[in-house]
Amino acid sequence: MTGRVFTPRELDVMSVLWDLEAATVAEVRERLADDLAYTTVLSVLQTLEEKGAVGHEAEGRAYRYHPLVDWRDAGRGELRRLLRKVFKGSPELLVQQLVTTDDLDARELERLRDLVDRRLAEDEGGGD
Repeated sequence: MTGRVFTPRELDVMSVLWDLEAATVAEVRERLADDLAYTTVLSVLQTLEEKGAVGHEAEGRAYRYHPLVDWRDAGRGELRRLLRKVFKGSPELLVQQLVTTDDLDARELERLRDLVDRRLAEDEGGGD
C-alpha cells in the first residue's frame, strides 16, 4: 500500500483511524465533519479493507477497524499527486506557495528553515 492515493472520503476515514489508532464504524462516523449514514461509513471501511489499507477485529457485535497503512506512506503518495496535478511536478512551487501564505506564523517558518538547513547540511556532508 505504499504510495497509495486515497479518494477524499477514504482519506477522511483514514485520518480518523490514524488519530484514534482504532475505531468502530460509529466512532469514525461521529468524528467525521460530514454527517454520513452509518452504512456509508461502513462501506468506505469495507472498501479500505479490501484494498489492504485497514484491518478489523471483532469487538462484541461490532468491528474495531485499525489502519494498516502508515500516515507517512499515505502522505508521500498524496504529496506526489498534489505536486503532479497542482504544482507541475515542482517541489519548489509547492514550498513557495506554502511559505507565502498567511497560514504560517514566524515560529513555524523558523522550524521550516531549520529543516531545510539540516537537509542542506546532510547533502553537503555526503549523507543520503
